[in-house]
Amino acid sequence: MVFSSIIFIFYFLPVFFLLYYLAAEKYKNAVILAGSIFFYAWGAPKFIFVILGTTVLDFYLVRWMDSMSSKKKRTLLLCLSVGMNLGLLVYFKYSNFFVENLNVFLGGIGIKPMKWMELVLPIGISFYTFETLTYVVDVYRGVHKPLKKFWDYQLYIILFPKLIAGPIIRYHDFADQIYGHTANETMDNKLRGLYRFFLGLGKKVLIANVLGEAADKMFTLPPGELNTYLAWVGAISYTFQIYFDFSGYSDMAIGLGLMMGFKFPENFNNPYTSTSITDFWRRWHITLGAWMRNYLYIPLGGNKVKPVRLYFNLWIVFLASGLWHGAAWGFIIWGAYHGFFLVIERLFLGKWLKKIGKFAVIYSFFVVMIGWVFFRMEELQPALTYLEAMFTFKPDNNELWYADRLFIFTFFLAIFFSFFTLSKYGEHIQEKVFFRDYTIRRHTVMTFAVLLLLVLSAARITTSTFNPFIYFRF
Repeated sequence: MVFSSIIFIFYFLPVFFLLYYLAAEKYKNAVILAGSIFFYAWGAPKFIFVILGTTVLDFYLVRWMDSMSSKKKRTLLLCLSVGMNLGLLVYFKYSNFFVENLNVFLGGIGIKPMKWMELVLPIGISFYTFETLTYVVDVYRGVHKPLKKFWDYQLYIILFPKLIAGPIIRYHDFADQIYGHTANETMDNKLRGLYRFFLGLGKKVLIANVLGEAADKMFTLPPGELNTYLAWVGAISYTFQIYFDFSGYSDMAIGLGLMMGFKFPENFNNPYTSTSITDFWRRWHITLGAWMRNYLYIPLGGNKVKPVRLYFNLWIVFLASGLWHGAAWGFIIWGAYHGFFLVIERLFLGKWLKKIGKFAVIYSFFVVMIGWVFFRMEELQPALTYLEAMFTFKPDNNELWYADRLFIFTFFLAIFFSFFTLSKYGEHIQEKVFFRDYTIRRHTVMTFAVLLLLVLSAARITTSTFNPFIYFRF
């Protein structure tokens, strides 16, 4: 079940919130938990038991660890919990990749390949694994005490708005909300949450889906048919698609959480207005960056090491980030690629970029777009072939694809909403819509706006079969 489906918008959501708002305060968390289990089981009925089983083990392991006075025993239980969660992630997400590459190697030296039954990846495993890790690490570090009841921990892990694709919420940022979120369940927050949900839906359905259809067309063309024009259209379309797809999902998740009184962290901050790749990673998938910084980069030494080690740590973190996204060489190369630019910006390029100011947005957007080609193709050779088509002039073939009015309108809409905060006026509008207190007039305007978005989005969903969520795969 995806947020941009008719069944979610017109069936699951009204029934869930009707039951939630009618429930007495002491039963609200039970309604959320039941709804979350149903939501996940709808799309992955077999894997719901994997989540339930691992959370039982985790909950009691962490409670046991917290009761220990011996640091050695605490560390042992920490390793056991981390090993179990990472082990499941590696088994489900990376086993196929490992066996495929091993078989290529074995075949190259004349040895019979291994037999292996390919595993199906549980939906959202990367996201909830990272949250289980924050729980045990935060308790181990003494940042926050463990939860007292198993069902409260289950709620933290399986809360349906952020279960499948984030935002990744660190335990110590969320723990107190489990018991106190109903205090934020004001009418203003309910309305703001509803507005945020439909704004995200519009970004996903009306922009990402339209551009995504074009991108899919270009990226699946045989190399012989791909010309320079189509290659650039595909790369730019995918660059906008992945942003409006994932940021749209994050907006919907944040909105749904707010309607229940939960405050989720922001996950995007106009990343394509970045003036460097360093700046881009402060704005793109913010919660993943925060997780990597706190639970990998800082333990490796952070900034408190010699320059060579610091650059190595940065590169390792982004290799890990690439691998986290998927078990394919394209993701690993994408991570290494971003790590490379982060290092050279620290070495010398950052000073030059500061001198040219906002014009550095062109550099940043170009570098990010090239990286998305590796991300989208997932394998090295197809990505290089695609890039060759982009930078080696090949004449246009108008019979393969043409830009219709809907694509052209959506394309310019994507450009506008990606870059409009480069102006002070754009920043002001964004602040008023997302973060400032609402007046009656603004509530009225937003009500009409989201009703229009709902009608247009529903029409688009019912007339098109193209409706993927890119980050559901991760």
